[in-house]
Amino acid sequence: MFKKFSTSTDIAGQTPVKQSVQRSLRAAVLAQWKIEPETLDAIWPKKEGLVHVKCRDHLSIYTVHGEPIFFQHFDGPMYPTLRLLHKYPYILPMVRIDRGAIRFLLGGAHMMCPGLTSNGGYLPPPEEALPAATPVAIHAEGKEHAVGVGITKMGTEEMRKVNKDIGVETVTYLGDDLWTLQTI
Repeated sequence: MFKKFSTSTDIAGQTPVKQSVQRSLRAAVLAQWKIEPETLDAIWPKKEGLVHVKCRDHLSIYTVHGEPIFFQHFDGPMYPTLRLLHKYPYILPMVRIDRGAIRFLLGGAHMMCPGLTSNGGYLPPPEEALPAATPVAIHAEGKEHAVGVGITKMGTEEMRKVNKDIGVETVTYLGDDLWTLQTI
């Protein structure tokens, strides 16, 4: 999504978000992420203005003081930026890829089921199974912080059974153009 993103050519405009829309965005974020209202207030204070940055391909980036905090594609789920995920690692459920898949993730590839189900990989246990279309933090074997954000293409139990094809579609990853973008 952010593989060849340039602020000079891909940003169509920036507009401040109305308070009523900010309230609905705040409610959507609280419903989608595992986050407390107090933590969300620390990330995005209620009195601070939110700026909607409209980009190509129906991509919306929301910023506070010019710093991107989350983004959305069409009317899909809200995704935190990796910088925000490094500060608050518990806001998205975690999956882990094995060492062999790290170089593919850092190249922008989607994560295949074998990389998630092998010895170095991790999927949540059956009692905490994730359904399809759930935003997840992608961690790498042996690394402390998340190296990507993605969305599950199938449920975690189905990933274990099928063990082939794309398991997690990568949305943003360490080193892509959203990562290098510190302020807008």
